[in-house]
Amino acid sequence: MPYRAEVAMRAFTGMFRGGRLPGMVLSFPAILVLSAFSFGQNAAPKYDTSTETKIKGTIEDLKIPEKGHEKEIVHLTMKDGDQTLDIYVCPKSFMDDMGITFSKGDEITFTGSKVKQDGADMMLAREIVKGQDTLVFRDDKGKPVWGWAH
Repeated sequence: MPYRAEVAMRAFTGMFRGGRLPGMVLSFPAILVLSAFSFGQNAAPKYDTSTETKIKGTIEDLKIPEKGHEKEIVHLTMKDGDQTLDIYVCPKSFMDDMGITFSKGDEITFTGSKVKQDGADMMLAREIVKGQDTLVFRDDKGKPVWGWAH
């Protein structure tokens, strides 16, 4: 009767001879490459301090993630004269933790960066002034103040 280690070694070397392990080893790098590619496609937009602007306007619409999707980003649509802006604010969970709320018709002053995401123009919020409250979402370099654990 062979020893257990001997049986395990035969099974392990049999994977190489049977062709199963090389396929598994080759497919692992492919998975890494595809994962990196898809991550790059869905990555959060990057703040650009050179495009930072300050705009005053009215919230026309809110896109708030549904319950169970609190880590997704809240978007505001703001009207500035005849221009409509899509504003990428922060994860819903961060707004909930901070007790922040927005409503249609709120007058706000927005400071943020104009960027492109998937070919569309979008504004990344750094700061929003609503009434007497100044809400800070990013530091002066554009880095989010929320942790991605939100």
